[in-house]
Amino acid sequence: MSSPELQSLSENPYGLSAIWQQGDSVILSVALLLLIMSISSWTIIAIRTWHLMTLRKQMEAVKSFWHTQNFQEAQQLLGSNTPANPFRYLSEQGHSALIHHQTHQQDLHGKLPLTDWVTDSLSSAIDESAECLQRGLTLLASVGSTAPFIGLFGTVWGIYHALVNIGASGQASIDQIAGPVGEALVMTAFGLAVAIPAVLAYNALVRANKSVLGKLKRFAHQLHAYFLTGVHFSGSQTEPMQAKISQLKEVK
Repeated sequence: MSSPELQSLSENPYGLSAIWQQGDSVILSVALLLLIMSISSWTIIAIRTWHLMTLRKQMEAVKSFWHTQNFQEAQQLLGSNTPANPFRYLSEQGHSALIHHQTHQQDLHGKLPLTDWVTDSLSSAIDESAECLQRGLTLLASVGSTAPFIGLFGTVWGIYHALVNIGASGQASIDQIAGPVGEALVMTAFGLAVAIPAVLAYNALVRANKSVLGKLKRFAHQLHAYFLTGVHFSGSQTEPMQAKISQLKEVK
């Protein structure tokens, strides 16, 4: 592009820079609000996408979980015990519930059946993991649903300015209506540009989270069978649970 063309764009009285300089406080507030919403939604999209990519590695590790020789070795395959690792957290919570139930028989929960106690602990861990997976999705849904209306508000305000200018001058010239109408069109486009990625990302993340929760529930079912019987439900032999219980009693 030649220098005369660049100069003509910079001097365009109806360009984005001119709209920013000539826009009133309402138009500037709408533009800033949409900009903040866009930055917030893209930040959440980046964080949630990175989290799902790390979860893929953990889901692959779950496939090898039951091929190890003991429970401690199996847990090492799941990675570190962090809130971002729901599979390791689930196994830790289930194992802790088992140990706590066996070593605190004098407590009220010691009167409960072991299967109910472990089931409740695993369910609580899944609920907590689901809350972690859904963080930020409410903001994405809000941005996707409200950004078009905020842009529409800028459109209505721009048209209102055009009508006021026409009424004050007593004649409808292109110079008097082009600027406000340009502001209106830019706000509409800006609102749609903010809303569309947020809606698409929200739907994709919700679907991915459902897949993760489905695998997490299947893993919880396997852990429940292991903690109660010491044998993986598919029939592969692991540490006998009775040996674990006898060891705990000896320590106690």
